[in-house]
Amino acid sequence: MDALKETHFNFPNQTNFYKGKVRDVYTIANKYLVMVVSDRISAFDVVLPEPIPFKGQVLNQIAAKFLKATADIVPNWVVSVPDPSVTIGRICEPFKVEMVIRGYLAGHAAREYSAGKRAVCGVSLPEGLKENDKLPEPIITPTTKAAVGHDEDISKADILKQQIVSAEDYEQLEQYTRALFARGTEIAAQQGLILVDTKYEFGKADGKIYLIDEIHTPDSSRYFYSEGYGERQAANEPQKQLSKEFVRKWLIENNFQGKEGQVIPVMTPEIVRSISERYIELYEQITGEAFIKPENENVLNRVEGAIKKALASL
Repeated sequence: MDALKETHFNFPNQTNFYKGKVRDVYTIANKYLVMVVSDRISAFDVVLPEPIPFKGQVLNQIAAKFLKATADIVPNWVVSVPDPSVTIGRICEPFKVEMVIRGYLAGHAAREYSAGKRAVCGVSLPEGLKENDKLPEPIITPTTKAAVGHDEDISKADILKQQIVSAEDYEQLEQYTRALFARGTEIAAQQGLILVDTKYEFGKADGKIYLIDEIHTPDSSRYFYSEGYGERQAANEPQKQLSKEFVRKWLIENNFQGKEGQVIPVMTPEIVRSISERYIELYEQITGEAFIKPENENVLNRVEGAIKKALASL
């Protein structure tokens, strides 16, 4: 299977190039971003050696679908999606916070709660909750966007006090975050899923707030299966999740958690194929649509051609 591991394109009016863990981002005329979502895969902050065919397409198409499905709530950065693995959008100045919203006590919030904390990012939580319980209402628990290292929890009060975001803009970000989460929850329910928590990133262009980056993908969100949720909670059993947790589990079983001295296990063709198949399953479960594999052609040529054609029409 032909996978999109990395790109080294050179486009007319290209002014910058940035290679992230899984994305190759080209800046065009300091006005547009061309985001190529590669098939690279990362876990424990490490990019694994083998790309996963169709993974980039899965993430890009889920994000494109949900950005389109929420465009009536908040304008977003997307100008076009010229290829299954590519999004072209307007450049925005990102806010230096990520808007994390949680409908359930899971992940980081659950760990904080079990350590005895009854407030996350300045938001109080009631006594008597257990991991994966539904919260009385969704809570917003922002994080700072770290240039290096891990993002840090921050309260609304501190965001305003440190003037990271203006009071007026922050109120708008909160409104958008709650409305997006409500829409995402509705769409997930139609697929027999629970949107547990997620994060949104926003930016500004010409004084207007835009939703940027990806939304509601299994890399930026946590989903539970609705069926059996109540029974599993009552029995204190782990919830059935829809995320890339299966990749982390395989690595842990093979003695790798990104720690010094640990060696990434060999990714055999069978392992690569199985991960690829799981990502396609994620796509179909989240979107309710059949996954369509592109024609068997040279993926680099296909992507480059699609981008050039799209840029020529801008």
